[in-house]
Amino acid sequence: MSSLMIDNDIRKSPATPVTVAMAIQAPELWEQVQASLRGLPARVVLEQRDLRNWTPFLEKLASLRPEVVLVDITQLTEPLYDSIRAIRTASPDSMLMALHGTAEPETILTAVRAGANEFLYPPLEGALRKALERRAADRVRLQDSSRPPGKILGFLSVKGGCGASTIACHLAAELGRISAQRSEQALLADLDLESGIVSFLMKVKSSYSVLDAVHNLYRLDASYWKALVTGGWPGLEIVVAPSGYMPTEAISGEALRKVLSFVRTSYTWTVVDLGCRLNLATVTVLDEIDEIYLVTTLEVPALHQAKQMVQTLMNAGYGNRLHVVLNRAPQRPDVTTEELERILGLPIDTMLSNDYYALYDAFCKGKLLPPGSHLSKQLSHFAMRLAGVPAEKSKRRFGIFG
Repeated sequence: MSSLMIDNDIRKSPATPVTVAMAIQAPELWEQVQASLRGLPARVVLEQRDLRNWTPFLEKLASLRPEVVLVDITQLTEPLYDSIRAIRTASPDSMLMALHGTAEPETILTAVRAGANEFLYPPLEGALRKALERRAADRVRLQDSSRPPGKILGFLSVKGGCGASTIACHLAAELGRISAQRSEQALLADLDLESGIVSFLMKVKSSYSVLDAVHNLYRLDASYWKALVTGGWPGLEIVVAPSGYMPTEAISGEALRKVLSFVRTSYTWTVVDLGCRLNLATVTVLDEIDEIYLVTTLEVPALHQAKQMVQTLMNAGYGNRLHVVLNRAPQRPDVTTEELERILGLPIDTMLSNDYYALYDAFCKGKLLPPGSHLSKQLSHFAMRLAGVPAEKSKRRFGIFG
């Protein structure tokens, strides 16, 4: 959903302003925040300029429980980690935005690790506006009692060949298996319109694709949708990208977002393959996605692109739902996990080992990885963690890279 549309929806009702608490001491940040909040759907319920004494602020914070907390971390007297954790304890459901005068990678990483949802630095107006509008939109979705708790996971490669499609297919199959045990359903959606490979990896054939849904939004209902998807996997349905797609017209990201909004009501889990391009359509679709998994490898070009995309997505206000997946990690990497996180500016959420030959053999046979392979076990544990299913304890201890 575009920021303009969210903003217009918010302004229609006087009951929708987001409640905001601020603890800001730096004059420059204070002035920028005050200027940014003018005209935005926000109501400030708590302000503090002196950061030397946290106790009164935390006590009021625990009482008011605002939806958003803006904290100036440039002049904290206590360690950053302790300060953020104290705010998190006082108001655990608030969106916490850490403000700083510069974008220092080490500071960003520390803030995110401690529990900050967003890291903002001057100029603040655009990023703060998007973050507040996104928080208001999330509240509207949570208040909609007609919406079931379907969750949408998006997988985006930092460049071609990083394996996002392979990961998405295996996770979708595993989430489908878990869903079937609960009498629920999962969906695998290929939104990589130009290079979609899900149909090949999952060995499904269909005369219809997600483009049919886009072009027929006016008639999109449960019966029409059932004609577009294919089955064949336990608890999992699949909607593929168009075969041999030649873009003669730009596909509306808003139309794709509406398709995802529709399918959310029918599936417990929706896994989306977003391809490897960060364009306007992709960014619009991201507004409907609950968790974004950015897939990279240790190749230098991939890490360079990953760093750029992490920064772009965080600046756009997606930091609270962005996760990094390191794929094809070697047994003995040249860099440590801590060094990688400093490079990228974000913690590594998941590491998957390199199992090239097992994948090659499986795909040649027209199948996914067999359950006994090492990478298959890692992907299974990944899916179980997402679904909240306790993983079986292994008798063997693995290193950080498997």
